[in-house]
Amino acid sequence: SDSSGYVVDEQGIDLALLRQVKEVDRGRVGDYAEKRGSHVKFVSTGSIWDVPCDVAFPCATQNELPVEGAHALVKNGVKLVAEGANMPTTPEAVAAFQKAGVLFAPGKAANAGGVATSALEMQQNASRDRWSFEHTEERLSDIMAGIHELTLTTADEYDLPGDYVAGANIAGFIQVADAMLAMGVI
Repeated sequence: SDSSGYVVDEQGIDLALLRQVKEVDRGRVGDYAEKRGSHVKFVSTGSIWDVPCDVAFPCATQNELPVEGAHALVKNGVKLVAEGANMPTTPEAVAAFQKAGVLFAPGKAANAGGVATSALEMQQNASRDRWSFEHTEERLSDIMAGIHELTLTTADEYDLPGDYVAGANIAGFIQVADAMLAMGVI
């Protein structure tokens, strides 16, 4: 999807073509649909959240996934929603997913890779070193696995097993509080 609408491609997204359209041609998803063929549906109005799916990844702007979209996704059988941006899901929508038993991964945990990569870049630059893609990927993978483990462990510690939202919030709060104590701020 983009600001012009969204596409439904039942045969699967052709990533090479999509990259060509978006990154090289600087086109819209409607251009992708046109080049891909008549089996692809381009929708310029309505909500992408109405499309049945197993997983959904709100990744654009804050509050792009409202409670109505959450209800549509739940009705259509979504199993997992993972944020790929900063707070793209409204609090009401998060509550609707949790009430329905849909796995929900908040951006502060699921989308931490961008911040982690920036930290790795700063570390690499500070050491005047050059890392291979594979080395950086391995470090990032370890960081993300650690975030996942800390989130679930923290949720368990506070008697909220499997609550990724609470685990991520509590773990983040504890890390900030510990840093403030260590620096003598409080």
